[in-house]
Amino acid sequence: MAFEVIGTLHRLFPTEQKSASFQAREFVLEIPDGNYPQLVKFQAVQDRCAMLDAFSEGEQLKVSFDLRGREWNGKYLTNLNAWRIEKSTGEAVAGGTTSAPSRQNSGGGDENFPSNPFPESKEPPASGNFDDLPF
Repeated sequence: MAFEVIGTLHRLFPTEQKSASFQAREFVLEIPDGNYPQLVKFQAVQDRCAMLDAFSEGEQLKVSFDLRGREWNGKYLTNLNAWRIEKSTGEAVAGGTTSAPSRQNSGGGDENFPSNPFPESKEPPASGNFDDLPF
């Protein structure tokens, strides 16, 4: 799954050599979310660790990443693996600076797939009908 998010580089950690053939580098983005910004940790692995050398804390970045999960000794782990990092041009991603799935190889927008299929509504629900389940 591919996602994108825009945020401020809050913390940049050094590259860690995990084994003889594997290295990883973690970084934290501060992502605006109403009154309480979210601090989200990402990782870059192998040759992508060097991508972060071009950036410093406090810069506005656009990060493309994959969501990865696995089980290890009965525990479930989730990683956000960054595969592209670039300076943000100030544009918002899909209705704000929240993460949104990107459509690869789609050749641009598609009227069958709106960029934000669940727009926020400020209208209260119809009175007396609070059951939104389809069954």
